[in-house]
Order: sequence, then structure tokens, then C-alpha cells
Amino acid sequence: MRARRVIAAASVAALGVLSLAACQRSAPDVAAYVGDRTYSLERVDGIYDEVQAEYGDVVRQAASQTGATPSPEQLKSPVTRQDVVNLLVSLELGKRVAKAKNIQVPDEVSPQQLEQSLRVPASTEYTKLWGEWVDLLQTFNQQLPPAEVSDESVMAVYQALAKVGAIPGGLPVSEVRQRFGEGAFVGSATALSLALEQEADRADVSINPRYREVGVPSLVSSGQSIIFYSLPFINEEGPVTDISTPEASPSSPNPDAEGTAS
Repeated sequence: MRARRVIAAASVAALGVLSLAACQRSAPDVAAYVGDRTYSLERVDGIYDEVQAEYGDVVRQAASQTGATPSPEQLKSPVTRQDVVNLLVSLELGKRVAKAKNIQVPDEVSPQQLEQSLRVPASTEYTKLWGEWVDLLQTFNQQLPPAEVSDESVMAVYQALAKVGAIPGGLPVSEVRQRFGEGAFVGSATALSLALEQEADRADVSINPRYREVGVPSLVSSGQSIIFYSLPFINEEGPVTDISTPEASPSSPNPDAEGTAS
């Protein structure tokens, strides 16, 4: 049951952030400020380096069973430092939203449930943080009223899915809406995006320029696996169209299903 809930926990979101250059909170060794929390570049590098080291070990062990020698490219996890910043910032904002709305977030998703899909061992901080984040996503999907599903928000989600190869690119909005069905997951994702953006304003979020394009981590079920990606921030005009992470819980890799995605 828990594994099924993880798959159903997809969600798309985004937040508007400020460049460090625009404010006094601009220490060069800081990756992000969220309220009174500071995330150093050293912390980001540490999480990233642990992912790369553990991932490489897993690949080597698998290759040794067949006598193969993995290439340097095969030893490198697709996880980036930007992914780490996205996760840290979004998780902190999500916790603040839950506290402000008096929403109780149950601890239901374990790192072990995510390590195969993330392809990162459960022992890493990255996977543990993802476990906390998915708990928040599932709870917000249940607690936050869905927002209106506009053509702009539908296409932002669609382009994010197309970018990671989960759905064919170049489709018009009419066909995308048909594939998405009622698009309930877009409404849930937009509601979360707005909640996080409002909290980002209250928390005076500032991001180091090298990580300025913060996106909200999300996931989508492909039917056989979970796809992780992220959608860039939403501004006052609505979601930007070059994306990077949503989530949903469609029943197939290209979300032709009408299921919900959180």
C-alpha cells in the first residue's frame, strides 16, 4: 500500500525566488537562504558528492557480476547540484506551509521505497530528504484545494513531461488536454506551486545566482517506474514554459491516463 501511495504522490510545483545579488543576503559560500535557514555550498556539495560516490559503487558492483568495466559516464548519477538545491529549498518551504496551515504530515514514505527509482541508496542524505518531500507532496495533494486548470498550466506540465521523454513533444494544447483527461493533477500541482511561492515571499527566499532557476522536485508514474523531474518557478504571470519537474500519477509513461498526479 505504501509503495502505491508513493506512485500516486506526484506533483508539479514551482516558486519565484530572488537572486542573492538583489539583497544583502549574498554570502558567496551560501547556496540559498530560506527565512532564518541558510544552506551552504559546502552542504550542497556534500550531498551531491555522497550521491555520486554511492551511485558509482552500485554501478561497479553490478558490473563486476558480469565482468564488465563501466565507463566514467556510466559511473555518474544524473543527480545534479541544482537538484540538491531544489530539494532543500522546496522541503523547507513545504514544512513552513504545513506549519502555517496546521497540516499534520505523517511519516509514511521510507528512503528504502525510493532508492530503486532514484537509483540512489537509501543511506544517502539525498534519498532521505526525498522521503520527507514525498510525505509532504502526498499530504498537500490531499489537503490543498486544487487550482483552476488553465491552458498555461497544462502546457507547463506537458512541456516538463516532454523534456524528460515521458510524452511526445510538439503537441497542441487541445491534444494535451485530451491526453491529460480532466487534468486534476495539474490543478493540484498549481495549488502547491502557489502555496510554495507565497511562502517563498514570506520567507524572503534568496538563491545564489549559480542555482537561481530553482524548481520544485516532483515525480510521475510511468506505469513501470517513477520518473523524477522538476518544473521551473512560477512568476506572477503564471508558470514558465521551459520546464524541469512535475509529477503526476498517470498510469502510463506518457500521461494519456486520466489519473491524478500530485
